[in-house]
Amino acid sequence: MKGYTGVIMVICLLGGFFLGSQISGNRDTITTDAADNKLDEVLGIIGTNYVDSTDIDSIIEKCLPKIISELDPHSVYIPKKDVEITNSDLQSSFSGIGIRFTIQEDTIHISDVIRGGPSEKVGMLAGDRIIKVNDTLFVGKGVCTNDAAMKKLKGPKGSYVKVSVERYGEKELQHFNIRRDEIPVESIEAAYMINNKWGYVQIERFAENTFAEFIHALALFVSNNAQGIIIDLRGNGGGYMGIAVEMANQFLGRGDMIVYTEGEHCDKIIERANGFGMFQGTPLVILVDETSASASEIIAGTIQDNDRGTIIGRRTFGKGLVQQPFEFTDGSMMRLTIARYHTPSGRCIQKPYQKGEKEKYEMDLLERYNRGEFFSQDSIHQNEKQTYKTRKGRIVYGGGGIMPDIFVSSDTTDLTSYSQEAFTRGLVSRFALQYSNNNRHRMAHYKTYQELVNHLDTQPILENFVQYAEKKGLKRRNNLIAKSKDVLTHSLYSHIIYQMQGMLEHVKYINLDDPTVLKAVEVLEKGEAFP
Repeated sequence: MKGYTGVIMVICLLGGFFLGSQISGNRDTITTDAADNKLDEVLGIIGTNYVDSTDIDSIIEKCLPKIISELDPHSVYIPKKDVEITNSDLQSSFSGIGIRFTIQEDTIHISDVIRGGPSEKVGMLAGDRIIKVNDTLFVGKGVCTNDAAMKKLKGPKGSYVKVSVERYGEKELQHFNIRRDEIPVESIEAAYMINNKWGYVQIERFAENTFAEFIHALALFVSNNAQGIIIDLRGNGGGYMGIAVEMANQFLGRGDMIVYTEGEHCDKIIERANGFGMFQGTPLVILVDETSASASEIIAGTIQDNDRGTIIGRRTFGKGLVQQPFEFTDGSMMRLTIARYHTPSGRCIQKPYQKGEKEKYEMDLLERYNRGEFFSQDSIHQNEKQTYKTRKGRIVYGGGGIMPDIFVSSDTTDLTSYSQEAFTRGLVSRFALQYSNNNRHRMAHYKTYQELVNHLDTQPILENFVQYAEKKGLKRRNNLIAKSKDVLTHSLYSHIIYQMQGMLEHVKYINLDDPTVLKAVEVLEKGEAFP
């Protein structure tokens, strides 16, 4: 999916991406109370003199995000009600019922039931649709949202939640009383061998448990006699810096610099490899794109500057600001930028920004797309005033982000206005979910993507989708459909594979013809991973 929908969904990615990319830097938390200052005086005067009664706490809650937004694009204020949800992606676990779901047509559709989790134990199935929570109807626009669903389904360990679901083939709602438990949060959902020679691992984020998961992946590669490793950081918006340092340490020699941080009120801190890494001589390729940020850029930057491996893909996001969390006594939190990341050669990872102009900053990816940077390396203007050298003397440039050693353009060969609208309106994913739910009983016994693809090849999947899309208002245009046949079929298959078999088989399938993955394999096959 990365080759096709990544370009089309740029605008949609921006909102979610910025939430994830805030969370990096020092993992320590400092509790602080507000200091006496002019702002306190203003609020005091308002509270004692304003003509009407005022809610000072409400005023403060509305002012703080605006004040902090004047600093930089990644300093952020998080209200108490949002702290738990904001932190959950980087925790090793959370208390819940053990399902993965999507919101489709204002209804929760269960796409996966976590093995061994509370929902599996009571008999819930992938394909079930949650209609009621605690005997209250939970469907409809404005009612069934991601945030609302998370709040309803998460809760203290040991507590219960009652859900009622629609199930294919059953006329009546199915009712389950589920005891919440600790659910592990995986940051690595795909690690396998390509061509029985190259270990491939896709890392979604740098969370508390990512390094332990990474070691398990490396152990898998060792047991399969991997001759080289591909680390896929595309779409990885960052996380804990310390986890990235630990991972980079596995590939670098003793004393090699990994990253350094420096700020106005922070001393320069240098992170170096300890020499105990088990893969210092293993051929290595790192995959990146425009949504690889923060901790992802730390790894890409240190591997590039130390001439330790080859970076393949597109220029990274350019998020090189370090945030430290400050907790307030009321349970709210501020993540404040305290330093900048620098690669071993001295490059600052952070791209330029203007204070207080966060909206313009957030549109940067769209601007890159519009000027052709996703499709042509010539569209990328390197800052020749900021030149640096790798350990072997190769020229690299500062000014924001990590430019790969080998550029791979975004693949839009078969895209048409028809397929673009199908993707951007979410019709492909919605059809795949509906098709999987309606045919789950016929496809459940297929255990690998190859088996499922062989079955799908015998079905009129594309024609069924076209009929479905036409009912949803996407007019049939046979010439454009024929031109986009391959990309549409590939996307439909990959979504169905994900619904039926999970992330690992899904990734294996899309990597079969992913240009960036194929280039990585080519580099490894030629023995050119070391610059």
